[in-house]
Formats: sequence, C-alpha cells, structure tokens
Amino acid sequence: MKKFQLLIGGAALASAAPAFAQTMDHSQHAPAKPEAAAPQDTSCTPEHAKMGHCIPAPVAAEKPPAPELTDPDCPPEHAAMGHCTPRTAPAAKQPAAPADPDCPPEHAAMGHCTPRAPAPVTDDAKPAATGTALPAGNAPAPAAPEPNYADRVWGREAMAPARAAMMSEHGGGTFSQVMLDLAEYQVRNGRDGYHWAGEAWFGGDINRLILKSEGEGAFGEGVESVEVQALYSRAVGPYFNLQAGIRHDIRPGPSRTYATVGFEGLAPYWFELEGALFLSDRGDLLGRIGGYYDQRITQRLILQPRAEINLSAQDMPANGIGAGLSDIELGLRLRYEIAREFAPYVGVSWERKVGATAEFARAHGEDPSSASVVFGVRAWF
Repeated sequence: MKKFQLLIGGAALASAAPAFAQTMDHSQHAPAKPEAAAPQDTSCTPEHAKMGHCIPAPVAAEKPPAPELTDPDCPPEHAAMGHCTPRTAPAAKQPAAPADPDCPPEHAAMGHCTPRAPAPVTDDAKPAATGTALPAGNAPAPAAPEPNYADRVWGREAMAPARAAMMSEHGGGTFSQVMLDLAEYQVRNGRDGYHWAGEAWFGGDINRLILKSEGEGAFGEGVESVEVQALYSRAVGPYFNLQAGIRHDIRPGPSRTYATVGFEGLAPYWFELEGALFLSDRGDLLGRIGGYYDQRITQRLILQPRAEINLSAQDMPANGIGAGLSDIELGLRLRYEIAREFAPYVGVSWERKVGATAEFARAHGEDPSSASVVFGVRAWF
C-alpha cells in the first residue's frame, strides 16, 4: 500500500514540473532592454482610460532637429572621409566698447591706470569725420597728434628730461662738411682757364656757420676774381635756410666788402636754389640767383644742368659791372660717382655778359661771350 502511494505522488510531481517551468520568471537571467517611455497625456492616465473614463489625446510627433548649416566648399561626405574641414558659421560680433585712449588695455592690466567708463551712446551721436572723410574745402589740416604715449603713464613733466636727452643725442648734435662743388679745368677758345666753387660748414640742423669761396682765372694770366663769404645760417623750415654775413672780393682791381643776406634750400621737384643780396661798403647793391638739378640716369651716373644770374642796381665801372642784368652763366655737367664722396665729371659751360657789362668788357678788349669744355671733380668730406 505504501508503494502504491509513492508511485501516485511521484507521477503528480512529474506532471507539475513542466508547468512550473513555464510560469517561471526568467527576467532574473536576462535583463530586458529598457524602452523609452512614450509621452503620456497627464489629464487622462492609463488606469482611467482602461475603465473608459477618458480618451487620451494623440501624442504629437517629435520635430526633427534643424539641419546645421553646411560649408558649400566642404560637403558632409567629404568631411566624413577627411578630405576637408567644414567652416563653422561665424558668431555674431558684438560691438566693442570704445577704449579710453589715455588708458590702453595693456596699461590697465598692469595697474598703471584706470580706464574711464564710455559715455552713453545716443541716437544722434556721430563719430567725428577724419582723414579722407573730411568735407572738401580749404580748411587748414588738423593738427597731428603728439606720439608721446609715455606721457599717459608717467606724465609730461616726468618725461620732459628724457625727451630732451633723446633729442640732443639723435637730433641736436653738431656736424661738419667740406664740399668742393666745382673744381674744373676749362678748355676755352684761346687761353685755357680754371674755376672753383665750394663751401664748408659747421653746426647742427638749425644753426650753422658757413664759409663759401668761388673764383676763376686763366693759365698764364693769374687769378681773375676771388670771392669769399662768411655766413650765419638758420633753418626756417624743413627745406630752406636763411643766411646773413659778409662777402669780400679779391680782384686785381679795387676790392669790395659786402653785407650779405640770402637763402638756400631745396625747392619742389628737387631743385637746389640759392639767392643773395650784397650791399657794398660804397653803397653798391648787387643781386644773385642760381640753382641746379641732379637728373639721375643711373644710381651713379648723374646729369646736372645749372644756371646763375647776376644783377646790379647801378653801374660800377671800376669793377666792369653795368646796371641791370650783368651776366648769365649756364652749364651742363655729367658726373660719375665712383663713391658718393668723389665724382669726376665732364661738361660744357657758357658765359655771357649783357647790357652795360658787355660794353665795359668790349672797352677792355674782352669778348663778352665765352664757351668752354670742362673737366673736373666734385668731392666732399
């Protein structure tokens, strides 16, 4: 009887095992993937919807993200293969606040100053016109700002001694030069001659002492005329100097001493000009104006035309000078600068005495007009 009961219990147990296996929770062995919860209607919960109390509202479909701006020169497929790098869309620039000109950002960062707050910008506020934006007209140019930026940090009084020392070392020094402008041999129609003209000066950019000398003569006849000047020169601008002093003439005939006032400088288009008035100790008044121009053919080969005109306010028979335009001298010289300080030249020179001066020359048996071929050297040191 016990054996029969055991058989019946084993059969019941065997028949229950498959059912237990089917109802077993396998979630402990393989975790399920979490699903994103769908958005729900908060006014109609799932419990109320199952009981028929409400109808949930349809869920709105999500909007796709806005496409990013792509670079037309670098499509996405090329960028994915590493062929190019797309440019990013530039961010909108914010207008920079105006900086304090007396306190630059780098000085403010070091604690040297505190920038002022910018003034509020109004609708009718307009920036001042500068440069080429100025209206057309004949108004004087605005003053150039002083580039003394250190004054903004240390102050003008503190920087004045340093600025004076810098100007003394870089612009206030003294210099000197000896210039032999003309030193030439003249081949004339008759007896050959010579001619020289030069100057020496000492000083700075503003004030100078100048010594000038000019003369000519003929071989075998001695010196015809010698002129020496001692002048004080002062700059009156970037390109011109005023000069004043004395002139003394040494001649075979009577010598003369003159009070002299004149100018010397660089005119527009690079013309070197000089002029002077001479008042002698006898009350005679003379005038002179001349100039030259250096036309560079190459960096070393230079063609120089030059001219000089002399005038007189009265007749000076003892010196052979007549009133009015007395004589004209024209020349054309071609020089080659072996060095800047040494340049031999060749050229032609023509002199002509006119008016009463020509009459005085004829009375002394001289030709009022003469031409010559010249060979010389121009040097300075």
